[in-house]
Amino acid sequence: MSAIPAIVKRIFSSNKISFIITAIVVLCATTSGDAEIALSNGNYTWLLAVMTPFFVVYYDYTKLVHLGASKKDYYTGSLVSYGLLAFFISLINTGIHLLIDPLNRTQTVINMMDVCKWTENGIIFAYFQQALFLLLAMIFLHVLLSMQPYWYGWLTDSILVAIICIFTPIAPLRHILAGFFKIIMFNSHAFLHAGVCLILSGVLSLIGLAVLKRKTL
Repeated sequence: MSAIPAIVKRIFSSNKISFIITAIVVLCATTSGDAEIALSNGNYTWLLAVMTPFFVVYYDYTKLVHLGASKKDYYTGSLVSYGLLAFFISLINTGIHLLIDPLNRTQTVINMMDVCKWTENGIIFAYFQQALFLLLAMIFLHVLLSMQPYWYGWLTDSILVAIICIFTPIAPLRHILAGFFKIIMFNSHAFLHAGVCLILSGVLSLIGLAVLKRKTL
């Protein structure tokens, strides 16, 4: 277990570019003053959750294994890092939503916490719902990226593309796809949403572990 904190520290250190890019976008992004609707700058904090798995999978794995870390420690450290980042990102966006968004009195400010209906449960529940969704998103990306060198990675990509291309234009299938996203993302039922995100995160983590066992340098 003593190796895990060192791995988490290494992952955060190598992920500085993601932090810097996200900070620049959050600070510099603006919406035209003529528009009736403005996007909350807090929305761009999610960019950190999107970029981080790329560094963890394509950079940190090789570095950490060369430094003597076991696959188990690398994977555990990755999951811990995603968990910490998920709650950190959620904290920043929640703070922006509470403190910065209300300062804009001339436009309707759209924050993803409202779009996803999480704030209907109060800000505390919204914070945890956002964090768990971001954790699920990062684990999903990690597993998907880890699969890419292998045939089942390309098969998974093809299936995902096929689902989008086939389900989107066909009304009944489109409703099924929309229903899935309503459960994992646009869900105002806090405990249902949290439970689904945790279960899917657990399942994806097990899949990621199986993929990692086959992974080589």
